[in-house]
Amino acid sequence: MRKFKAAEYKATHFDWKVDGKVATLTLNRPDRKNPLTFDSYGELRDLFENMVYADDVKAVIVTGSGGNFCSGGDVHEIIGPLTKMDMPELLEFTRMTGDAVRAMRNAPQPIIAAIDGICAGAGTMLGCASDIRLGTARSKVAFLFVRVGLAGADMGACTLLPRLIGLSRAAELLYTGRAMGGEEAERVGYYNSLHAPEELLDAANKLAHSLATGPTFGHAMTKKMLWQEWNQGLGECIEAEAQAQAICMQTKDFERAYIAFANKQAPVFEGN
Repeated sequence: MRKFKAAEYKATHFDWKVDGKVATLTLNRPDRKNPLTFDSYGELRDLFENMVYADDVKAVIVTGSGGNFCSGGDVHEIIGPLTKMDMPELLEFTRMTGDAVRAMRNAPQPIIAAIDGICAGAGTMLGCASDIRLGTARSKVAFLFVRVGLAGADMGACTLLPRLIGLSRAAELLYTGRAMGGEEAERVGYYNSLHAPEELLDAANKLAHSLATGPTFGHAMTKKMLWQEWNQGLGECIEAEAQAQAICMQTKDFERAYIAFANKQAPVFEGN
């Protein structure tokens, strides 16, 4: 039988620490508000795919360093190169990012996101892919895909977010790309609870250790059934969004957004 020892795993593109039966994954590029890169997306996917075979960790915390969670995909290391790719390359990328979400959902361990500061773009989807989200009042949550000329459909956003906060609220956030403060995010159901910044990780650890010392086989089954009983969906929805997003990445508006960002200007979208 295949085994994976989470306590022995050495991460390359983020921090990974195991304390007893709880692992903590920390996005650690604080100077840029912890953006994701091609490599970190791939490592996130691969790690959570392996967590299916880990029997030494029973709960996972996902957080960020330096007072922020995740600012999304790195503008220069991801968005710039994407504007130069052809359709097969774009689809390979959008499928990989969706696979990171799918792997988090398929992992049997409950995943707790501890979110402070900026939580934007792909960072919001790491939150959606988690089972429980703890936040702070000062945090800002923004589904920014539309701000770079893309669809709000990304990494499963159009299926996961409405199920967390409702269709109408999700539509407004995905259409506008506006930021929610922490209190609004808790009120609409994105956060389970709010905590003082200095107490956030302690609260996540307390909850994670409580889950990890509980009936963990039962927890794994609960997680499986919570998502399976939503009817069909996530795999098909993620694939559809991967195709939609890859198409959007070939538009001039996507390239305009990148050029404007690089020149510290506001993008002017033209709908093509």
